[in-house]
Amino acid sequence: MIRTLQTAGPTVKIILSGMLLIICAGMIITLIPGGLGSSFGIGAPPKGIVARIGDQEITVPEVQREARMMVRQQFPKGGEQAAMLLPFFAGQAAEQLINEKTLVAAALQMGLRVSDEELRDELQHGPLASMLFPEGKFVGPSEYESFTQRADLTIPQFENLEKEYILIRKLRALISGSAFVGDPEVRAEFERRNTKIKFDYAVLTQADILKGLHPTDEELKAFYDRNKATYNNSTPEKRQIRYAVVNAAPPAATPVTDQELQTYYNDHRDEYRLPEQVKVTHILIKTPLPGADGKVDEKGVESARQKAEDVLKQVKAGGDFAKLATQYSEDTGSAKNGGELGWIGRGRTVPEFEKASFSLAKGQTSDLVKSSFGFHIIRVEDKQDAHAKSLAEVKGEIEGKIKEEKTQHAAEVAANSLLSQARTDGLDKAAKTKGAPVVTTEFFSRQDRLPGLEMTPQLMETIFNEREKAPADLVQIPQGYVVFELVATKLPSTPTFEEIRSRVETEFKNERASFLLQQKTQELSDRAKTGHDLKKAARDLGATVKTSELVLPDGQVPDVGSLSGAASSLFTLKPGDISTPISTGTNGVVAQILEKQAPTDQDFSAKKDEIRQTLLDSKQNELFSIFVSNLRKDMEKSNKLKVNQEEMKNLTRRGGAEEGS
Repeated sequence: MIRTLQTAGPTVKIILSGMLLIICAGMIITLIPGGLGSSFGIGAPPKGIVARIGDQEITVPEVQREARMMVRQQFPKGGEQAAMLLPFFAGQAAEQLINEKTLVAAALQMGLRVSDEELRDELQHGPLASMLFPEGKFVGPSEYESFTQRADLTIPQFENLEKEYILIRKLRALISGSAFVGDPEVRAEFERRNTKIKFDYAVLTQADILKGLHPTDEELKAFYDRNKATYNNSTPEKRQIRYAVVNAAPPAATPVTDQELQTYYNDHRDEYRLPEQVKVTHILIKTPLPGADGKVDEKGVESARQKAEDVLKQVKAGGDFAKLATQYSEDTGSAKNGGELGWIGRGRTVPEFEKASFSLAKGQTSDLVKSSFGFHIIRVEDKQDAHAKSLAEVKGEIEGKIKEEKTQHAAEVAANSLLSQARTDGLDKAAKTKGAPVVTTEFFSRQDRLPGLEMTPQLMETIFNEREKAPADLVQIPQGYVVFELVATKLPSTPTFEEIRSRVETEFKNERASFLLQQKTQELSDRAKTGHDLKKAARDLGATVKTSELVLPDGQVPDVGSLSGAASSLFTLKPGDISTPISTGTNGVVAQILEKQAPTDQDFSAKKDEIRQTLLDSKQNELFSIFVSNLRKDMEKSNKLKVNQEEMKNLTRRGGAEEGS
């Protein structure tokens, strides 16, 4: 098998998992009918097996390992918060592994395979190449084995994971390859995106209506009684605690030795490795995309070639590359910057572009390079070999990290000491020994703030999950740690009308104002259409009339907001037409179109390829998402996919995600 990786720390599994998620375009989990709560038929997998897909099994240790990797990525320093979230990540890890294995099973059933040669090529030239082959050289079997061990993987497991990544990529290409976007679709989308309108619009505001509402007590009491179900137990649970804070010392006061700096650098050397990169500018002359029959217009390709050769002659004759790029390049993103693409690493561009870029010397310009986009003229402005930053270069960064780790560790030790003594001698005596004041709070809800504490969801979650008469407990907060005791609890209750009169009044007025706004906006639209005069109707009803600028569908208009929302219907109207009521939340709007400006054919020529590619990407994603959804349904129906719900419950309950690890 291929042994071609350098030690890259425990992040490799996360990186590869991330690739799989990107390839699936984030669609797999959301498109699975019913998620993991679905019924997968009789004959659940045995204990220790989370799921079975065909002849493939996902074990509890595999899910636990994946979950730990996810937690380590999100919380590199670990701590109580990370441990508390492990069950949540266990559920996510199980779902991800099921999705990967389902796609792999489908790919194999279709006859797709990955050879050792393909794996070798992927490792040498794919997205991980800069890590796996520094300066193009294999780092050696021993470092490779150490690398897989740090990633919680054996060598065969890692190689199989990489092959699965390639296999899923092949599957996606196969499924989405039939996507096609015709010229009429491109033109319609272009028109939709680039048509501008200008309009008068009359605005009615909910704020103005609220000013005129003065409900009586009888109306408010009737509203309270009518909505009493919504007020049941609406006064939330409240708790009272006593607590002491252990603050983390300022990092500046924490010394760091040269030996500590060197040890940290040695242990994290790969984090400071920079990949091989080139800084490039380019000029792109695009070639025609395939037509509906899949054929390419060869005359169009030849025309593009001749244009590119003419530009290349100007470059080689000493022409200003940046000016020529601005003038001729059809890569709209970089042309405005003189063709500059900046620094790129391997795996970031199409193969033809990458091969030419990395083969050129600094300051050298390529001949024509043909890719799927067209003809490129590439200039390498600078090059950087793969290398590791020296300790001197990263000393300041490392020193800060070590100080922070030391500070957190010292605070953790002090907090655990205070907690231990508080459970033995009581919080008051323990805090006095440590010189920490004890604070007794008033009753508070989950949404309240506590004096002197930086609030976190974890703090409130721990406090409100604490049992009555439980011993002192410990929670980490941004400024250090809190050791607390639960004093008393007030359960949720239903407030009387008198207790929440102001809330009832606000809700009554908002409901009434919303209804009146809708009613008045409809009247405004009806009057304007009947008399074909928006301004007169607005005057009669006390509405303010304004005029917009020429705006695109993604534009914003004061008091209307984004035109991509409720106001998008304005783009379907003709000049002179008056709209139906438009609700923007707190405003009601009626508009009359003054002008409608269609984009030019010249604009279409400049943007059609970009729009075609956007639509094509969208169709490819849609095709693959439909495939994934149907695949899961079919595998569930045929019992080829079975999930052990008991193991899922064990993994996702607190503490269960760590059992057996």
